Amino acid sequence: MKFLVIGDSCTDKFIYGKCERICPEAPVPVFNPVKEKTNGGMAANVQANVKALGVDCDLITHTNEILKTRYVDIKTNQMLLRIDENDGTEDRFDYKNVPWNEYDAVLVSNYGKGFLSACAIRHICQYHDNVYLDSNKVKMNCDLPLNLRFLKINEYELEINNHWKHHLLPVTHGGSSYNRPSQIIVTLGHKGCQYMGKIYPPPRKVIAQDLSGAGDTFLAALAVSMTRVGDVDAAINYANECACKVVSKRGVTTI
Repeated sequence: MKFLVIGDSCTDKFIYGKCERICPEAPVPVFNPVKEKTNGGMAANVQANVKALGVDCDLITHTNEILKTRYVDIKTNQMLLRIDENDGTEDRFDYKNVPWNEYDAVLVSNYGKGFLSACAIRHICQYHDNVYLDSNKVKMNCDLPLNLRFLKINEYELEINNHWKHHLLPVTHGGSSYNRPSQIIVTLGHKGCQYMGKIYPPPRKVIAQDLSGAGDTFLAALAVSMTRVGDVDAAINYANECACKVVSKRGVTTI
């Protein structure tokens, strides 16, 4: 089995340090760096999670590096500052030269940095019949492609794309349902997620250390389980379980 991830990616750098006194020049903490952690973020983190789940995976992304640096209090795990560098790209995804038939699933991670357009996403869905999309706070002024397998979206993202709300339940026409089920899975933070009007709670109570990358893990685990087993309930529960594991760790981590 082999997957393809397409989308915006970045380098996530976490600098952990001690904040034990206040600066005499201004009312801000003095940060003393202790250790650093660096890994791939956004689409690169989706790819890393797919690989961690035992599936071969390629990544198509832009060539320039987007760098996110977070300064974190090592004692409380409180983020003090985030600096984003090169926050965008002029590269554009070219769907024409992708060997689509080599992949069992395609995961699209759209963070709105410019690499993907709504038109490109529609073409991806035309070229492959097992596509999973994460819109990541992006407002997309278009309807969902009919053959999109799943859209993972949180409550805020659903509000800014409220024209998608009719996809929350099976599409009906003339009093009867089509065979196509809902395409949208809404993640609800600590409450789990919702699909087809059903709430899927987390498997257990977790003390969250860091929410960074939890959505990437959920998307990867959902696609892996659905492609392997084909059972929606099992796939959502598995994705919930994997997301619980990563939020219990510090920084952007894989399952």
